[in-house]
Amino acid sequence: MVRGAIERGVRWLRGMQSRDGGWGAFDADNTRALARKLPFCDFGEVIDPPSADVTAHVVEALAALGHDDRVVRRGVKWLLDNQEKDGSWFGRWGANHVYGTGAVVPALVRAGLEPDHRALRRAVRWLERHQNADGGWGEDLRSYRDPKWIGRGDSTASQTGWALLALLAVGRHGTDAVQRGTQYLARTQRVDGGWDEPQFTGTGFPGDFYINYHLYRVIFPLTALGRYQRAGD
Repeated sequence: MVRGAIERGVRWLRGMQSRDGGWGAFDADNTRALARKLPFCDFGEVIDPPSADVTAHVVEALAALGHDDRVVRRGVKWLLDNQEKDGSWFGRWGANHVYGTGAVVPALVRAGLEPDHRALRRAVRWLERHQNADGGWGEDLRSYRDPKWIGRGDSTASQTGWALLALLAVGRHGTDAVQRGTQYLARTQRVDGGWDEPQFTGTGFPGDFYINYHLYRVIFPLTALGRYQRAGD
């Protein structure tokens, strides 16, 4: 029964690939910008073009299941073609380049790229340059409107988790950046096991509205810490 559910999910994911090789969140090839000009479209976004974060999640899922075919390779190419000049990736559904980069790097590694691949080295440099003095990572939502805020903001548990997942995926667990990042999470964890995170790190429509997903501050730090511990075993 489980195997059948996975197979149906895989068929659906593969069928949702857009013609350019990427994936959007809800639809395939929903890229006609003319729809934005409809008179009743007065808020947010009405099209669903492929994004780096969604494409990365699909590539990672398919690669984890052993898929290494044209569908996956086209997804990998889309990700490589859409890396930002500074080495990061734009985050459509989470704030922002920290989220996009944290999603793409593990996906590319899982799909077979070597950790010393040029795209991954550039991403690592970007993440390490944007680590805060307290050891964490954060990116202000203003980065969607003002490039000066890209990679900059108060440290948060979820965004620190995203950055660590990327660095751990390329084997950086022994570096100063990862050590400081895990120490930040350990130091800021509450007595009850959670983390405080008043910042909104989920994205609805960039520049229009954002979401505070209450489990982001738990799931991503725990995943990062678990992978860190496993890498050291």
